[in-house]
Amino acid sequence: MVLISVTRLHLRAPRYLPAFLWHNIMSVWQILNTPGFLSGKLFRDEHGAFWTLTAWKDELAMRNYRNSGSHRQAMRYLPHWCDEVAVVHWQQLDSNLPDTNKAHYCMVAEGHFTKVLHPSVAHQRREIPSPTSPKAIALHPLKKS
Repeated sequence: MVLISVTRLHLRAPRYLPAFLWHNIMSVWQILNTPGFLSGKLFRDEHGAFWTLTAWKDELAMRNYRNSGSHRQAMRYLPHWCDEVAVVHWQQLDSNLPDTNKAHYCMVAEGHFTKVLHPSVAHQRREIPSPTSPKAIALHPLKKS
């Protein structure tokens, strides 16, 4: 079984974008070099939210990434920078990444909303607008798992 992970982050103010992008670049470099990472894609939707869809060999590989390095450092800022943070994971037989419709459906149906210090009304209501046909950046591992 393959673990699929989907995250959605919405920054509460444009002033956080430069620091967010720096941490994002460093986290992407980390993910590309993490054993167990199979594939991924990043996109920003028309509502300004940043989505990450990733496929992992197993949950342990994803947790090793999430809890270390650049990603761990970035996570400590999210409650301050974001007004909406949600994540969902599921297992499936193949490593095909979900399309945006499935990612959104799973996020709405089973997603976990992370605590933020300045939640938007949508975050408080547990509402996630559907993204429409975003242009995604594909991610592929630099090292074979």
